[in-house]
Amino acid sequence: MQKVLVVDDEPAIVTLLTYNLEKANYEVDSAVNGPDAVHLAIEKHYDAILLDLMLPGLDGVEVTKKLRQEKVDTPILMITAKTDEFDKVFGLELGADDYITKPFSPREVLARLKAVLRRTQGSSERETDFNDSQQLHVGNIVIDQSTVTVTVGGRKVKLTPKEFELLVYLVKRPNQVLKRDQMLEGVWGFDYAGQTRMVDIHISHLRDKIEKDPKHPVYLRTVRGFGYRFEAPQHD
Repeated sequence: MQKVLVVDDEPAIVTLLTYNLEKANYEVDSAVNGPDAVHLAIEKHYDAILLDLMLPGLDGVEVTKKLRQEKVDTPILMITAKTDEFDKVFGLELGADDYITKPFSPREVLARLKAVLRRTQGSSERETDFNDSQQLHVGNIVIDQSTVTVTVGGRKVKLTPKEFELLVYLVKRPNQVLKRDQMLEGVWGFDYAGQTRMVDIHISHLRDKIEKDPKHPVYLRTVRGFGYRFEAPQHD
């Protein structure tokens, strides 16, 4: 049974989410403030975290930051009542995997949770196939899809599930110019139509992790006016 941590300081929302998640056969723990959420997420293993943005003690942004600093890579779905794009983008930049805006329906939460868990467990129904045991080699990058690991120059690199999926998507299309909308549809799916800023954020994260000099990338090249290209070097 998959385990989910629900973090919200509104009892009605915790009750609503817990009821619907348990009805869908998830095991659920809950926390009502930031410090407790951090403690639980570090001490226990969860398959996903539903995290409210506005929390006492530590807000959702600080919780996300602390968990990522502690190398907790559990997928985080940030719940926010705010509609300002900055809040959503900032949360994604810190390592959240998705966001849900209040008011929401339980059906929407379950759908987004299932999508994140599919990516995490490597059972995407789109072109990126995590169950493929084949290793991908490009330059000094080695991607093992069976173990969902990446090494750069022999050094293991920690990627979030979405960063890993995006990297595989790009590597399987070497030297092709890919538009943001194309990448968004191929990696995130139709539910994210128009949210191309997410692509830019994750490309930036990948550059920080796989490029020797992220400001002068060798692999993840920007094609101005079009999108991005994963450039496969001729020599290692």
